[in-house]
Amino acid sequence: MDITYLLWLQDFRNSINGVLDPFMEWVSLFGVRTILILPVFVYWCINKKKGLFIMFAWKLSQTFNALVKLTACIYRPWVRDARIIPAGDAIRTAGGYSFPSGHTMMVTPIYGGLALCTKNRGWRLFWLLAILVTMFSRNYLGVHTPQDVVVGFVLGLLSVYIAQKVFAYLDEHPEKDILVMVISALAGILTLVYVTY
Repeated sequence: MDITYLLWLQDFRNSINGVLDPFMEWVSLFGVRTILILPVFVYWCINKKKGLFIMFAWKLSQTFNALVKLTACIYRPWVRDARIIPAGDAIRTAGGYSFPSGHTMMVTPIYGGLALCTKNRGWRLFWLLAILVTMFSRNYLGVHTPQDVVVGFVLGLLSVYIAQKVFAYLDEHPEKDILVMVISALAGILTLVYVTY
């Protein structure tokens, strides 16, 4: 079913002569190249705690991404089925394993964190739509299956949830901040060892 869906999107892409390709490529590239400006902006210009929360959720999501990618070792759609031809320049920027989607796991904690940190319903909807458009762009471009983006989204949401719990705990126990930092550093080191070996 996942390959059938990608082939259907590929046929649609071809039928409209790739008119949406540049936009979808831009959405994908923004999701990995420029997006980190957002939590840094929040940290420096709006609220330091909210900026740290978003960055913590993002880093946790990236840790999950590395662990799952290198445990599952699932190949890209065009490796699994030669009929899949990624759009435009997407194949050049899609390296490594396919599952889960790194782009989705990058944008979910950042856009999701921004949605949680604002009280304006319009902005919340905007950030949630930005996640969905990024997820769809990865399928549209032919570089990820639906499973890749859905699992990436779920793991990104899990990262946000864990970050919320950690920050709520630190609100109640501010003296434990060093302990949380040490645990985070150890988890990062263990992940690095696992990924390396």
